[in-house]
Amino acid sequence: MSCLNDADCREPAKRRTALAVLALMLAIFLILSIWSFLPAHKQAIPSAVSYGDADAVLGKRVFQAYNCMGCHTIVGNGAYFGPDLTDIYEHAGPAWLAAFLPSAGGWPTSAAVQIQLQNAAVQKEVGSTDMQAYLDRYPGAAERIDQRGGQHTLMPNLPLKAGEITALIAFFKYTAAMNTEGWPPAPKEGRRLPALAGSPAVAASAAPAADSQPAAAGDADPVALGKKLVNDLGCVACHATDQKRLVGPGWGGLYGSTVQLADGGSVKADDDYLVESIRQPDAKIVAGYPPHVMPSYDPLVNESDMQAIVAYLRSL
Repeated sequence: MSCLNDADCREPAKRRTALAVLALMLAIFLILSIWSFLPAHKQAIPSAVSYGDADAVLGKRVFQAYNCMGCHTIVGNGAYFGPDLTDIYEHAGPAWLAAFLPSAGGWPTSAAVQIQLQNAAVQKEVGSTDMQAYLDRYPGAAERIDQRGGQHTLMPNLPLKAGEITALIAFFKYTAAMNTEGWPPAPKEGRRLPALAGSPAVAASAAPAADSQPAAAGDADPVALGKKLVNDLGCVACHATDQKRLVGPGWGGLYGSTVQLADGGSVKADDDYLVESIRQPDAKIVAGYPPHVMPSYDPLVNESDMQAIVAYLRSL
């Protein structure tokens, strides 16, 4: 633009000032962009976070493959039907996740979580097999067990394989390690789950079933005691009492039947087979079911309780 009548024209100076400000903003943008990628920023990197034999990158793929964002959020992104999962690893820990993910239709009991403490990957993360020490470290697990253990959830049982569960836990370990700048915000009074009406709290005890108190008089019937034990141990989260397929085979009509095995053989479902399946679940894999999903209940079930459980399965 030109100036008329010898007027004081400041257009060139204004233009130079605008270009200088633009250059300064561009320089700031480039510096911040470079700084965000520097190792000193100490942001968690998915490929560097692992759990068991899986890293968080694989876990993210599993999370996306099952469309978990359709119900849950990570750092506030996703749907709000289910809870935000950003800090679930920090709150509930790997043993609770390992107990919950294979049978998400039911909240894990104390016994189900304690069994996962025998898992090598969990022990490596936690550094202890003591249940009370675990609950002290992950109070979110203690709260969930106490208020919801053994009850049903609104989440369906997903056909997750053992490797996929390991990968998901790796992904949740990564999200808990992210610098989220304070998101999601923590409630001022802490997390509180409403207890279900009429549901007994499941004690978060480290004592295994083998060391439990003698059965009450009402449990003298082995079938009734067996029914109580399979509920307390969380078995019905993965097995139906009829022939319906859940995470594992249904129990209805199982006893005395011929079970087809994954190796092409077969076995009769008698007392010995049921006991072996409870104490060594991978000894004989049923056809159509993946191995390494059911943990061993051998540390938690003594001989008399085992007989009661078998009596209950026989009654079905």
